[in-house]
Amino acid sequence: MSTQERIEVPDALAASLSRSGGEEERAWIAGLPDLVAQLLSRWDLERDGCVASGEASLVVPARRADGTRVAIKLQMPREETTAALTGLRAWNGNGVVQLLDHDPVSSAMLLERLDASRTLASVKDDDVAVRTLAGLLARLHSVPAPEGLRGLGGIAREMLEAVPAAVSSLTDPADRQRLRGWASAVTELVGEPGDRMLHWDLHYDNVLAAEREPWLAIDPEPLAGDPGFDLWPALDTGWEKLVAAGDPLRVVRRRFDLLTEALGLERERAAGWTLGRLLQNTLWDIEDGRTTIDPSQTAVADALSRR
Repeated sequence: MSTQERIEVPDALAASLSRSGGEEERAWIAGLPDLVAQLLSRWDLERDGCVASGEASLVVPARRADGTRVAIKLQMPREETTAALTGLRAWNGNGVVQLLDHDPVSSAMLLERLDASRTLASVKDDDVAVRTLAGLLARLHSVPAPEGLRGLGGIAREMLEAVPAAVSSLTDPADRQRLRGWASAVTELVGEPGDRMLHWDLHYDNVLAAEREPWLAIDPEPLAGDPGFDLWPALDTGWEKLVAAGDPLRVVRRRFDLLTEALGLERERAAGWTLGRLLQNTLWDIEDGRTTIDPSQTAVADALSRR
C-alpha cells in the first residue's frame, strides 16, 4: 500500500469531545491520525475523499484494491459503541449499513459506503419519507435483541427514579404536571418493556441513499425494547422546518398514524412509549441545566393527545 497523507481531525469533533470530556477524550483525539493510518494499512485501503465527523465520531472514506468503496467509522470505545457493533452484526445489513469488519481494540468499524450527500430529508413528499423510514424500522424490529444488549425495562425504571428530583428543577407548574403525566404513562408500561432490537435514533438524517438498496439506516444505538419507543425521532425529524411551514402538530399526527399502521402497533401503547421518549429527553435536558420543557416535546405530546 502506498504512503498516504495523515488525516487532520476536524475542529468540530475535537471541540465537541473537549467540551464533553477530559484527558481520555483529548488523548483519543490526539491518537486518531495514527489510528487511521494503522487501520488503512491493516485493511489494505486507500483514502478516497475528505473525512467527515459528527459530535463524537470520525468517518474516513476509503477504497479497497478492487475498487469497492467503504468507510471507516471511529468512536471512542464505550457502551454505545459496543451496542452498535452488536446490532450491526445481528442485523447483517438488513435495512441498515453493512458491517464489513471491525477492530476489537479500538472499536473502529469498516462499513459499506453510503451516499452521505443524500438523506431521507431530501424526499419532498413527507408521506413517502415516513413510509420509507417505517419500512426500515419494520425490518430492524423483526430481529430479536441478542443477549447482553441493554434493555428498555432498566432504562425506564431509572427514568422513573429520576422524576421526583427532576420535577423540582422545573420552574413552570404546568411543566411539572406534564413530566408527572409522562412518568405515569411509563409506569403503566414498564412491566412489559419488549424484546425487539430498536435503532433508538432513526430520523430522516440517519437514513442515507445507497447502492445495494435505495435507502439504508445508519448510526444505530441498539436497545432491546418495545417498538413504540422507537417512533419519536421520526415524529420530531425536521422540527424547525415543520414549525416554519405551519401546523406541525398535524404532521406529527399524520406521521404517527403512518408509523403505527405500517408497523402494526397498538396505538395507545405506542403513544405511551413515545411519552416515555419525551420523558427521557426532558430528563437529559434537566441534567444539562434546563429548567423548562422544550416546546417541541410539549408539541409532540399535544399532537398525540389529539389523535
